[in-house]
Amino acid sequence: MTQEPTRCIAFDMEGPLTSQDAAFELMGLVPGGHEVFRAISRYDDILALAGRPDYEPGDTLALIVPFLFYHRLSVFHIERLAESAPLVKGAAETIVQLAGEGYQVFCITTTYEQYAQRLARRLGLAEERLACTSFPLGELAGRLTQDDIGAVARVELALRQRDVQEDDARLQALLDAFYWEELLGTPLGEGVASVKPIGGKRKVEALAKFAMSAQLETSRWVVVGDSITDNAMLTTVRDAGGLAVVFNGNQYALECGTVGVAAMALIDLLPLLKTWEDGCLEGARDFVSRSAKGADAPGPHYHWLAGVDIAEALAVHARFRRLVREAAAELG
Repeated sequence: MTQEPTRCIAFDMEGPLTSQDAAFELMGLVPGGHEVFRAISRYDDILALAGRPDYEPGDTLALIVPFLFYHRLSVFHIERLAESAPLVKGAAETIVQLAGEGYQVFCITTTYEQYAQRLARRLGLAEERLACTSFPLGELAGRLTQDDIGAVARVELALRQRDVQEDDARLQALLDAFYWEELLGTPLGEGVASVKPIGGKRKVEALAKFAMSAQLETSRWVVVGDSITDNAMLTTVRDAGGLAVVFNGNQYALECGTVGVAAMALIDLLPLLKTWEDGCLEGARDFVSRSAKGADAPGPHYHWLAGVDIAEALAVHARFRRLVREAAAELG
């Protein structure tokens, strides 16, 4: 009897599985929090694209820590968000179907462990197949001093000013001074530095661990992502000859994928996976070619991304990203 081949797929959580950006919504629980988060998210993009040493896309989750502490947000608030988070249409059904077809389903996400674990349970994902950001919130919150409270309040007020929000140079100068000078060597600064979000190269490291445990080389994996935090993971799998899928992605992700899927429902991923299983990359590319339709047509849309101009795909994905992710669509 022929043994079924091992099949493995790893999803990013925020974008492919839930339309919510947990950190954005968490900051939104306090007055002006969304404005502050947008500014810090833009700063995160600036640092990531500039190649700051030891900085990874998604380190926003470390940068917002002082503001979470200042407003006394807790594990309760994070877990409550996870319980009410909207799932992308068809996400749970897709995972069930993939598992039924013999896939080992993994999730590699930047979001905090308290959120990721709750949402994974809702989706039926095994905790041992989940990689997420460790965040000992209770322990770290105790490091906030009265001096810290004053500094955080001052920076938060500045981030809510339009001239700072709209001027990258002013934004970077303000936050460079806060994170890398004012907090340096302080207990709060050490707390921020101890949070290592699973983004960028850290996602690649998590994927490598899962690949080793599954005994399946990266060239035979499928990964699904949508944003700058996924670019290194997508690139790694694409360059190895695996299937790097960008689901309703932004430019940072689309530049790194093998194929794009722009759709309202995650289950539209399944026909693409079937052709990849049967015919490897050639089969997937043939499927994309056969499925071509006008940019204004209803979804799903499939685009081949590897080695081609992504302008057409970018426009289509931007439309579906807005439809599915709403406020979170603008974030890197």
